[in-house]
Amino acid sequence: MTNALSKMLETRDWIMADGATGTNLFNMGLSSGDAPELWNEQEPAKIKKLYSLAVDNGSDLFLTNSFGGNSARLKLHDAGHRARELSRMSAELGREVADAADHPVIVAGSVGPTGEIMQPVGALSHADAVEIFHEQAEGLKEGGADVLWLETISAPEEYRAAAEAFALADMPWVGTMSFDTAGRTMMGVTSSDMVQMVEGLANPPLGFGANCGTGASDLLRTVQGFAAQGSERPIVAKGNAGIPKYVDGHIHYDGTPELMAEYAVMARDSGATIIGGCCGTMAEHLSAMRAALETRDRGPRPTLEQITDVLGPFSSASDGTGEDVAARPARRNRRRG
Repeated sequence: MTNALSKMLETRDWIMADGATGTNLFNMGLSSGDAPELWNEQEPAKIKKLYSLAVDNGSDLFLTNSFGGNSARLKLHDAGHRARELSRMSAELGREVADAADHPVIVAGSVGPTGEIMQPVGALSHADAVEIFHEQAEGLKEGGADVLWLETISAPEEYRAAAEAFALADMPWVGTMSFDTAGRTMMGVTSSDMVQMVEGLANPPLGFGANCGTGASDLLRTVQGFAAQGSERPIVAKGNAGIPKYVDGHIHYDGTPELMAEYAVMARDSGATIIGGCCGTMAEHLSAMRAALETRDRGPRPTLEQITDVLGPFSSASDGTGEDVAARPARRNRRRG
């Protein structure tokens, strides 16, 4: 399937993705507990500003403001019936920004988890999950998204349902999971498990990887776990800007632009092709990441010790695959974080 992202992947050995959505929107005035997707209608200028911050600071690809834009999550805000419409709006605003850029920019339609637990553990059936994801995918497609971008998934059942839904929408897609529990997703998926799942899908993604989770060190250990499986699909690394800390009633991330520049280069050298940031990643982080990727030559795969020396300790001794590494003391990284 020829599309804007696969075309870009043919000519580039790395692609810069964007940074945080929520962190930036909170800085623009979004209140905790409010649905960001409603801002696609209420505050379109701010959403376009969010997208422009990414493009202006080096991103080749940005995600739309539609992470929670499915009917299951929007029903908590009495807007479940507007899932397709609000997702379409998010992509339309993205299309305006991308088309005005002076270089090719990919609009990736963000699709987050449903927020429900799937059968047999929970109540959400496979068929209902497919319907929820399909509705949102159609809205993003109508709005002009180049690719669908599934993110922060924990359950393999939900990942599979999304893959089926995206086939119904006839859209290319990328899919990441969040590895935040000792090298596993909340539902127990390891990096090797994910590769096996992706390769077995009837409608596999263009690329796959990890986003969010804990710190950048943990995410890179997971990326190396992906690379070790030998898949030829592009790997995505979208790590948080440091570790979250609660300060004066707000969540702050302690990762500096310098630290995120190191992370970006290490992500590339660990095997990632699409590299961006997640929670806490702001414009200044993206600018530093872009500069580092452009000016620093590709190097050998960093060792786990080199990762922790530069980015800080792992949050757990295990990467979930049986190759245990002792967590390094945090004191070695205080000057960077």
